[in-house]
Amino acid sequence: MVQPGEILAILGPSGSGKTTLLTALGGRLGGKLSGTITYNGKLFSNSMKKSIGFVTQEDILYAHLTVTETLVFTSLLRLPNSFTKQEKIEHAKSVLSLLGLTKCKDSIIGKPMLRGVSGGERKRVSIGQEMLINPSLLFLDEPTSGLDSTTAQKIVSNLWELAIGGRTVVMTIHQPSSRIYHMFHTVLLLSEGIPLYYGKGSEAMEYFSGVGYEPAIAMNPSDFLLDLANGVYSDQSNEDHALNKQKLVSAHKNCFDAKWKPIILDENPDNNDDESQSRIEDSGFGKWSTTWWQQFTVLLKRDLKERKHEPFSALRICKVIVIALITGLLWYRSNISQLQDQVISIFSS
Repeated sequence: MVQPGEILAILGPSGSGKTTLLTALGGRLGGKLSGTITYNGKLFSNSMKKSIGFVTQEDILYAHLTVTETLVFTSLLRLPNSFTKQEKIEHAKSVLSLLGLTKCKDSIIGKPMLRGVSGGERKRVSIGQEMLINPSLLFLDEPTSGLDSTTAQKIVSNLWELAIGGRTVVMTIHQPSSRIYHMFHTVLLLSEGIPLYYGKGSEAMEYFSGVGYEPAIAMNPSDFLLDLANGVYSDQSNEDHALNKQKLVSAHKNCFDAKWKPIILDENPDNNDDESQSRIEDSGFGKWSTTWWQQFTVLLKRDLKERKHEPFSALRICKVIVIALITGLLWYRSNISQLQDQVISIFSS
């Protein structure tokens, strides 16, 4: 349970299920899932995806576009026609300023063999693309991955400011520094898909001390939590890691049943009445924010800007046209809502 104005950090070692959980919460995980996800007491529906931002771990950006061009093209595509073209451009520039990207606004994004903006700036551009729609809920999959501690702190500081402004931020993170850890309002610790702790980040060490696990020396709380998630408590070679995990799982279940379960049940007394409303909301999910012609012209202009740096040849042009025609025929006369769901599941995989 996450409230507006909070950052929920999902911690855990590699393979603990952080990304899987985040993808499921964002409605991007295919297949049949058990359990219930509610937003403001209502069951999750496809229409809610319009107010949810999702930043993947990999930054999918066009290398030859500048930071400003990237955000402006996204703004022209995603913002509704209630905004004029100039208002969309101004909105993109305001998001650029909000994320501290003014100094590199005219720099290209770049790629491994092409020098561009830094890793931290590239990550902020990815966040900015989702901020353009002003989401009330923002999901981020390891936004600090591959960054140094100072740059990672700047990213999390930006997210903290967004959360304080009234948004809800949920993020996975592998091994944050102590400075970053203390920015988290709520922490969820996972181990092999099983929660070991859920609560305020500032109370985590006190909780584990209460169940018999206390660090021998002063250390970064996140390091200690990750050790426990791996079943490691002491440096003894004969330590039973499985037994440590079992004790922590049992302690969390008792704490959750006593402290959090009644609160969650009070927040969501009955969701059955919302099922018909969710169907009504989903009926309008296929409506795009812009017209087909607007999307075509914006995408064509963006593609030409990106491809003008590539070698020109008739064969390359024919290849692009043929692939576009084949792709169009595959989705011709398809249900819009099903098409979007399938595209989302493809990208998440």
